[in-house]
Amino acid sequence: MDLVPALEEPLKKVLGPATAKVMAEHLGLHTVGDLLHHYPRRYEERGRLTHLADLPMDEHVTVVAQVADARLHTFASSRAPRGKGQRLEVTITDGSGRLQLVFFGAGVHKPHKELLPGTRAMFAGKVSVFNRRLQLAHPAYELLRGEGEEAVETWAGSLIPIYPATAKLESWKIGKALQTVLPSAQEAVDPLPESLREGRGLLPLPEALLKIHRPHTKADVEDARARLKWDEAFVLQVALARRRHADAQLPAVARRPKPDGLLAAFDDRLPFTLTEGQRKVSAEIFTDLATEHPMHRLLQGEVGSGKTMVALRAMLAVVDAGGQAAMLAPTEVLAQQHHRSVTEMMGELAEGGMLGGAEDATKVVLLTGSMGAAARRHALLDLATGEAGVVIGTHALIEDKVQFHDLGLVVVDEQHRFGVEQRDALRAKGKQPPHLLVMTATPIPRTVAMTVFGDLETSVLDQLPAGRSPIASHVVPAADKPHFLTRAWERVREEVDKGHQAYVVCPRIGDEEDDPKKSGKKSAEDEAEKRPPLAVLDVAEQLARGPLRGLRVEFLHGRMAPDEKDAVMRRFAAGEADVLVATTVIEVGVNVPNATAMVIMDADRFGVSQLHQLRGRVGRGSAPGLCLLVTEMPEASAARQRLNAVASTLDGFELSRIDLEQRREGDVLGQAQSGTRSSLRMLAVIDDEDVIAEAREEAARVVAADPELTGLPALRTALDALLDEEREQYLEKG
Repeated sequence: MDLVPALEEPLKKVLGPATAKVMAEHLGLHTVGDLLHHYPRRYEERGRLTHLADLPMDEHVTVVAQVADARLHTFASSRAPRGKGQRLEVTITDGSGRLQLVFFGAGVHKPHKELLPGTRAMFAGKVSVFNRRLQLAHPAYELLRGEGEEAVETWAGSLIPIYPATAKLESWKIGKALQTVLPSAQEAVDPLPESLREGRGLLPLPEALLKIHRPHTKADVEDARARLKWDEAFVLQVALARRRHADAQLPAVARRPKPDGLLAAFDDRLPFTLTEGQRKVSAEIFTDLATEHPMHRLLQGEVGSGKTMVALRAMLAVVDAGGQAAMLAPTEVLAQQHHRSVTEMMGELAEGGMLGGAEDATKVVLLTGSMGAAARRHALLDLATGEAGVVIGTHALIEDKVQFHDLGLVVVDEQHRFGVEQRDALRAKGKQPPHLLVMTATPIPRTVAMTVFGDLETSVLDQLPAGRSPIASHVVPAADKPHFLTRAWERVREEVDKGHQAYVVCPRIGDEEDDPKKSGKKSAEDEAEKRPPLAVLDVAEQLARGPLRGLRVEFLHGRMAPDEKDAVMRRFAAGEADVLVATTVIEVGVNVPNATAMVIMDADRFGVSQLHQLRGRVGRGSAPGLCLLVTEMPEASAARQRLNAVASTLDGFELSRIDLEQRREGDVLGQAQSGTRSSLRMLAVIDDEDVIAEAREEAARVVAADPELTGLPALRTALDALLDEEREQYLEKG
């Protein structure tokens, strides 16, 4: 966030070309402003001054003392077998006691020259015991050449900033570079409106930058952090608030369902009642659809909470009002599945223009990349004439050839699988901007939703429909307890004996080349990592010949031909296969109520939200579900803790928090889509919930009063820096 020309000075002019090159290549820092916003990760304390007589064990201390003597020893060791190892032992005294310092290896040369008997210095390090004597190993030290007591006090009490560094550039070199550019901080122009800053008691920006890089006390650090977090949260929220404001100015066609039209006919056919949550969310959506500017809504709900039903009712409302609705699915399997379940739910209402179709009926067409030319031509014609009110498809919907008669609503399933460009291209198909509903089954913590989808209104479905069964989840430690894995396959057989079906999920297909580069690591976690992930084709064969012999085992993966995939899914849905061994193609939307058990092989290779998604494929009927997470990771590993977390709760919101705490925010902020690094340096999305919420309110107030920010030039400059062109487009399209 370089803020003003003074801070836009290239680093190579200030620091010299070699350092500037490393900073640009390894840390992405190009200007003085970039460097000033490269904040310390933490601070080391040198510790208060301590008398040698009262040294505490295992603590960082700083002492002032005089060198009594220094001896250099050579010794033999495994690294230096010929007696070439060197150890420097220095004894220091402050009159109250004595202490030994030790330096080893190459680290002996400088102290050997400098720490001569009689030299007075400050020493900082951690106190340990060796041979029943206290010592400091490799302490930091500063020679005192006649400075007074005051210099000693300030050196000892100061906080040393530790910067995010690289092998090519140590933290203390970054610190030195920062001392060079720190005076420019005075010229940083403050993006926060003065009333906001003073109202919240926040430091001015130049002061915050000085205090974050050169704090005297811990309070300095806290004050600076509080201020810099506000900068990030506020500027980001202003960007989103301006987008919401601009969207609200766009024209859209209001779509109101007819009281006795298609939607009413559909509701009458439903064999069950909608949950309270579904009714509430539908009401929010219908209110949005009835306005004359485009709806932008995020519908998030637990796996199986009935999002598809809510989306379908919204689509039917738009068809009722004379428009068309398109649903964009991330995979062909899912598009076909949605098409099948929508036509089944609608029955004769989906047979518009056909014999036996109901009076209010419309046509529901499927459009995917692998369709035959004739079927595709037919589908395109139905879209162009308006004959088809509902279209369900994959990326194929976005192609130039696809023309809509009157596109009124776009529903995007599983946002995290769609680039913003694709959503944008589909939205451009409407004569006026269509309404947009984004569905996600990966629950997003409220703050992340506010930071990432801050321009979307959010609806949450957190009740499961009646008749959904509980799912029990267990971790199966295959390496520690192989008999647990044996038992897992017995459980699958028991489920099949009861007339149910099971999934076995593997991370890999198995017909690709194994990667020979994955070796040369040594921890227990790495040992398990070294083995290539288990593959569908191998596991399916082993199960059919071994523990699941006699059962009907089929496999499914993304590289099969679309017809073949569809045929396998149909057989499994019809109960003609007992066990389906698959990759994550079944992760989203696959609905087989009779499938009650799932075994996830190498579960540690999947992310938390992915495991939660997969698990949602079982327990969809009246019988309880069972999910077994098989892993070879050791008990103490981070991967096992992640799996234990998944096994311990069915609450997707709780899991998404765990997931986020383990990943970087950058992943969440759509960096993969925007192609830029995370703009968040100080803000942690989960921990700073209150700052984000307050910044959002303040931003909305500021933008409502002055949408163009004409009265806030410094804020505009900060926005321009945050929203460089690429990012601007990313936000534009989101």
